[in-house]
Amino acid sequence: MRIVFLGSGGLGRAVLAALLDEGVHDVVSVVSRPDRPAGRHRRLRECPVKELARRRGLPVLECDSLRAEDIVARLRELRPDVMVTADFGIFIPPEVLELPPRGVINVHPSLLPKYRGAAPVQWAIAKGEKTSGVSVLFVTEEMDAGDIILQESVSIGPDETAPELMGRLEVLGAELLLRALHGLEKGKVAVHAQKSSEATFAPRLKKEDGLINWSLEAAAIHNRIRGFQPWPGCYTSVPGLHGGMLHVRRSRVEENGGGRPGEVIEIGRDGPLLGTGRGGLRVLAVQPPGKPVMSAAAFLCGHRVSVGDVWGRSSPDSAGAGEDAGGA
Repeated sequence: MRIVFLGSGGLGRAVLAALLDEGVHDVVSVVSRPDRPAGRHRRLRECPVKELARRRGLPVLECDSLRAEDIVARLRELRPDVMVTADFGIFIPPEVLELPPRGVINVHPSLLPKYRGAAPVQWAIAKGEKTSGVSVLFVTEEMDAGDIILQESVSIGPDETAPELMGRLEVLGAELLLRALHGLEKGKVAVHAQKSSEATFAPRLKKEDGLINWSLEAAAIHNRIRGFQPWPGCYTSVPGLHGGMLHVRRSRVEENGGGRPGEVIEIGRDGPLLGTGRGGLRVLAVQPPGKPVMSAAAFLCGHRVSVGDVWGRSSPDSAGAGEDAGGA
């Protein structure tokens, strides 16, 4: 089949690579987002899908919207049998959905109808889910609401982070997409409708989502630390720390809580233990402003932390928090 592929991020790269390596279908073009500034120096950077497409010699159409007449005309000229989207992040209007006779299919990293939206992996971990997965579905005008072609679940490890889980889902998503295309080509696709009444949503992450609320229970904070990596990260103010917020990159829930939320209860070999709304949270790895990730023990060697200190009393410096996190 003639395929136009639409994608930008890591999941899109994995799915496109699998399509190209299998070599069964003809990827006639890739649609991706324009280069964007990234990193501390805000230099223009290609998205993962565009970088792969360029290396593999595929024509790339860059755009921030699929509504423009010239974009729609170009897609029509490509005569796709099917369009595939993964990690694209741009609304697909009706005039584009109607172009391919076999439809537009999407690879979404959640067990739909749960976690529709832009950040399903991050929110699933942040909410303490024990399972996640991948859904391959037909695209409709309503976000992530189309009929499901294939779906498969995976377990989430108790300390697994969003990047770690995403790496596994990228592999699974690529496998499911190839199976779905095979069934679509043979006319042997059995779809099932989603139950909209069971839908939950995973909105795009904002910088302020990463500010640690020490009044939450320790398990909830731990899950957000795991889920909000690498951006926006989870960060907090620390007495005597200059230049921005301290990002907490790794933690452990402990039963022996006590103390006020955010209060340093104990300083151990692995790092400080802080009080929360319920239980204690051991801080194991941190990232100070402008520095690499380090163990909490190493941080304690260079920054004085005392029992009774309270973290998280001040509001975040919006510029500092974004820069320390490395940007979106």
